[in-house]
Amino acid sequence: MSSELTLQGLQALAPIIACSVTAVAVMLAIAFKRNHFFNATVTVAGLNLSLLAVWWVYTNIALPQPVTQLFVVDAYACFYMALILFATLACVTLANAYMETHPGNREELYLLITLSAVGGLVMVCSRHMAGLFIGMEILSVPLFGLAAYSFQRSRSLEAGVKYLVLSAMSTAFMLFGMALLYSQTGELSYAGIQKMLVSLETLPAIAWAGCAMLFVAFAFKLSFVPFHLWTPDVYEGAPAPVSAFLATVSKLAVFAAFLRLLQELPLMSFGPMHDVLTVIAGLSIVVGNLLALTQSNIKRLLGYSSIAHFGYLMIAVVADLRMEQPTVAIYLLTYIITTLAAFGVMIQVSSPYNGADADNLHNYRGLFWRRPYLASVLTVSMLSMAGIPLTAGFIGKFHIIFIGVGAGEWWLLAALVIGSALGLYYYLRVMITLFLAEAGMRRFEAPLNWGRTTGGLVLLFLALLMLLVGAYPDPFLRLVMASGMSA
Repeated sequence: MSSELTLQGLQALAPIIACSVTAVAVMLAIAFKRNHFFNATVTVAGLNLSLLAVWWVYTNIALPQPVTQLFVVDAYACFYMALILFATLACVTLANAYMETHPGNREELYLLITLSAVGGLVMVCSRHMAGLFIGMEILSVPLFGLAAYSFQRSRSLEAGVKYLVLSAMSTAFMLFGMALLYSQTGELSYAGIQKMLVSLETLPAIAWAGCAMLFVAFAFKLSFVPFHLWTPDVYEGAPAPVSAFLATVSKLAVFAAFLRLLQELPLMSFGPMHDVLTVIAGLSIVVGNLLALTQSNIKRLLGYSSIAHFGYLMIAVVADLRMEQPTVAIYLLTYIITTLAAFGVMIQVSSPYNGADADNLHNYRGLFWRRPYLASVLTVSMLSMAGIPLTAGFIGKFHIIFIGVGAGEWWLLAALVIGSALGLYYYLRVMITLFLAEAGMRRFEAPLNWGRTTGGLVLLFLALLMLLVGAYPDPFLRLVMASGMSA
């Protein structure tokens, strides 16, 4: 395996390079002159160029394209890079209006989000433990500052400290797991570790311990039960756009990297590890939904809901490694669209510097009669999360059930059915609240507008996308298959 960087390899890294240049451009723009609109515009332009670079790489570079021993750019990487950049663009656009009334420095938020997105892009291309670690750190370190960005509020500062401490613990587990595997194989590339372990007659306990520690590191980042305790607190304390970024881009990048690791290092999902993954999936589904039942804070509710959704995703992982790629891709696509829409409505409703974010359920009582468009988007989002037909969430959940039935994972499917029933209850509770008029409230007493124009257009696009994927999923399914996700 060559360690030299070729011209084609460099070209294949165009999306990562473009996103990195965007981060540098935003940093220089801040140093030159602080201007919220200008810095936000530079960020959006750079992210769009990075997204175009993904398309260019996919259509013009012979894939898969190895880039030294650390990375590989293939159809899998292109799909997830595009999804990461799409979600990042949505978060940045929604954050623009949210940050307009911020009393302190506003521009650094865009720099930190862009840097974190670079880490996500690196992670989905990694095929080597060193590349994985580099990507994880670039993704995580800016998130400490983002979670505590509204440090004037004690909960935001607390969220940043909690995420810092638990992320450091996750990193320690990852490094220790890598060290244990290296001690048994002398390799750090996924393929090299797998080749050396296969050559052994019996796998030593140290190798299993290394795999377990790697899984614990990913479980912290993905909020699998019982490693989930940080999630609701950090979501609640972080500014709403940062919570949206954590729930979408951060988890998407980590799960895509985790899936590649499982594919190239099957030891991580066979034997005793398969049983561990199965138990973790079932616990995440049931516990995530049960804890969401008692929440009156929408950020915490969505945090526990995301734990359950990634439990659903694990059904595909433990069911069939050969068929999981398209199923996971479809589910992640629907999850990203739906979650961005839900957090987007919260961002639009919030007036953060006249008080806390509008994240309590009572803030949304009668929202339909004040801002009917926003209430409609949130209603569609809740229906999609519940997996109601004709919404994007139904398509994702249908594919998970299809894979689970084919593999005979009946216990996990039972957990999915129970979890979906519980989820339907608390999603309906949010929807009902939107239409409960308070005493003296008149219909449409507020102007019929989207409030903040750019963010409103993003929400309109996401709502239409949720309905389009649910009603006519064929183009999106073909996109996934054509991108090589089924390979």
